[in-house]
Amino acid sequence: MPSEIRIAFFGSSLVSAFWNGAATYYRGITRALAERGHRITFFEPDAFGRQQHREGPDPDWAEVVVYPADERGVAQALNSARNMDLIVKCSGVGVFDELLESAALELKNSANFVVFWDVDAPATLDRVRANGRDPFRRLIPQYDLIFTYGGGTPVVSAYRSLDARDCVPIYNALDPSTHFPVAPEAKYEGDLAFVGNRLPDRESRVEEFFLKPAGMLPEKRFVLGGSGWETKALPSNVNYVGHVYTTGHNAFNCTPGAVLNVNRDSMASYGFSPPTRIFEAAGAAACIITDQWEGIEMFLHPEEEILVAADAGSVVQHLWDLSPERAKRIGANARRRILAEHTYSRRAAQVEAALDLRFCPGQSRSGYVATA
Repeated sequence: MPSEIRIAFFGSSLVSAFWNGAATYYRGITRALAERGHRITFFEPDAFGRQQHREGPDPDWAEVVVYPADERGVAQALNSARNMDLIVKCSGVGVFDELLESAALELKNSANFVVFWDVDAPATLDRVRANGRDPFRRLIPQYDLIFTYGGGTPVVSAYRSLDARDCVPIYNALDPSTHFPVAPEAKYEGDLAFVGNRLPDRESRVEEFFLKPAGMLPEKRFVLGGSGWETKALPSNVNYVGHVYTTGHNAFNCTPGAVLNVNRDSMASYGFSPPTRIFEAAGAAACIITDQWEGIEMFLHPEEEILVAADAGSVVQHLWDLSPERAKRIGANARRRILAEHTYSRRAAQVEAALDLRFCPGQSRSGYVATA
């Protein structure tokens, strides 16, 4: 593989996390790749108010190209990426995804690679399996490689069954330079906090693992962050703080007694898909309580580095049993483990290895399946 590769990412947004939970993942991956000597250009549409909710200037490790959210804007962005060595179409751009998925493949030539990077593989796979005429289904075998945000062996097997040339999970991780312990902030004080946007396939699980425990524990304080919850009926002991910019995530994670992770339905059913909030919280040495999903122990050891809850009653029991000393110990253990094994620097090395093997197609790629 060349020492420097010019990489074009087509994704939702690198500069804004507004209705864009993948922002932290994109930042971590692209920054780590840039630190390894590669040149990153990130193409994102001007859509969903994200440019109005930017979180600072463009990063110094990537060129950000914001294009109009119309067909002409898409065409101009694709033309700008034509001479890149690696063209990456990410899932969930939000506008003209179907067009981008097919048009990106039209840029393929003998000197480049075109990759599909799925940041929501369970949802994508469920969709194409349910609809045999889904346009993306016939495109899967044409991509040189499928990267996924997670999913382990179940997702790899599912993509291969759809004739993908190969599928390599590149899991969420920690960027230690952006997520770390900070001083607490009074507005986030509470016994349990959760941040996540209100989405249809997450809401019922938030009700079970967060709102129901809040109703069962009126003497404890709960903090809810994220967009879309302002119209939701909430127990009186839940403090809704609205959208939390990523610059506030460290304080959000460091302040309460514990933070909650709740996977979306599809992520929980496939397993092996820890979201960014787990790594952000662990980087801040927070005590994490997570809903149950297969593969947790690949990332953090239950009871020692993370607490696992099967239902609302389990969350309540954890909160009753959790002393400040134990919470601090679990958070410190989680931070130590994540720093040792799950940083974006390690993930970037896995990306390079997978791409390098594309230049050497005779070599086995099985070593990259379901590794964390």
